[in-house]
Amino acid sequence: MTEQKPPLWSSNYTFLLASIGSTVGLSNIWKFTYLAGEHGGGVFVLVYLLSLLVMGIPILAAELMIGRRGGKSMVGTLEVLSARDGLHPRWTLFGRVSMIGVFLILSFYCVIAGWTLDYTVTSFAGMLNQLDAETAVSFYNELLKSPVRMMIGQGVFVVATVWIVALGVQEGLERSVSWMMPMLFIILVALVGYAMVTGEFVQALKFMFWPDWSRFTPNTVLAAFGQAFFSLGIGVGVMLTYGAYMPRTTHVLKSAAVISFSDGLASMLAGLAIFPIVFQYGLSPAEGPGLIFMTLPIAFGEMPGGGFVGALFFLLLVVAALTSSISLLESIVAHLVATSKYSRKRISIVAGIILWVTGLGTVFSFNLAKDFTPFAFGPLEGKTFFGLLDYFGSNLLMPVGGILMAVIAGWILPKATCEEELLNPLPIHINVWRFLIRYVAPMAVGMIFLSNLA
Repeated sequence: MTEQKPPLWSSNYTFLLASIGSTVGLSNIWKFTYLAGEHGGGVFVLVYLLSLLVMGIPILAAELMIGRRGGKSMVGTLEVLSARDGLHPRWTLFGRVSMIGVFLILSFYCVIAGWTLDYTVTSFAGMLNQLDAETAVSFYNELLKSPVRMMIGQGVFVVATVWIVALGVQEGLERSVSWMMPMLFIILVALVGYAMVTGEFVQALKFMFWPDWSRFTPNTVLAAFGQAFFSLGIGVGVMLTYGAYMPRTTHVLKSAAVISFSDGLASMLAGLAIFPIVFQYGLSPAEGPGLIFMTLPIAFGEMPGGGFVGALFFLLLVVAALTSSISLLESIVAHLVATSKYSRKRISIVAGIILWVTGLGTVFSFNLAKDFTPFAFGPLEGKTFFGLLDYFGSNLLMPVGGILMAVIAGWILPKATCEEELLNPLPIHINVWRFLIRYVAPMAVGMIFLSNLA
């Protein structure tokens, strides 16, 4: 069945809000802070910002450009490009694999987002007040041991995601991001303000923005480039789908720069909100993934008004997760709506049910099926169901997708076509972008891919 052209964003402003919402998620607040803590702060931040410039913006612009060129979902756009721009028809197979991969990534993303929802409710209820190191770890472990609690958080989050996507692009996505994105940045700024008054803000500034070059290692570079790549969510067709809704008057390169800058800004604000509190209460910034769920609640329990601040912080995580999850689900639903006779509402509901059921595999990976590791060889050895999904999505699908997007934009589409879609930018801009998308970005993503396989 021929795929129909999807609706357009009502304005460039709403397109940018939605795209920024897609990129700003748990990775910016949760993963960025613990990676920056583990890799020495300033030097990691510097490389991270550089990677947004030389890798993030070029690939993001390529994905948006490809989406607008095809004007359809991931699969539909690749079909259009194969018929019109010389792309081999087999490229559509990558589009279908990506769509399945996005669904699997979303299935475990909703589970982790459910944790933030659980912590938000328990924070507002005062259950996280006055935690010490032992009780904070115990509280987190109790959540993971309870499949019922995890299923409830996951279920509520899936329902919220499905509800927004079911309403459509303008009634659902646009209306939701029009208040969620300002709310997200208002909460971030408020938390930074609180950290300035009550935390070791000067120490945090020095930690984040004064590079300690003794910490500069190949692992730091790979971690920073990997964080920039994964936080933007490029390579799996989500931004391609948003690009398909983009008006013809929107400047792709400028939009990619604004989106990447906003993504980096959210990460910087998250660090400035978290690290002053970490230093004020003598905690270690190198706590790893447990920094958010096991370490920060200790500080929230000790600080003045910490119960409310903690609840506000976890509410921030919920909003960030939701703005990303709706973009992931939209990239799937958009294709199904355009190629079937069923309504968007029915497709969204069915997709939500399947999504919740699939997510149970991740839920049970932390309790009932934590010892179920089906593979005993290579990099898959010892991985639970959740570990396998994460490995497939993060280590394989996204990096390969990022390289393929760069190949399409840099090597397959003619330069004249790229100039047309980029609205005829200055020669220096198109030449720099072409150089980055052909050589620098694929090499950077390739290094991330190879390091993840090791």
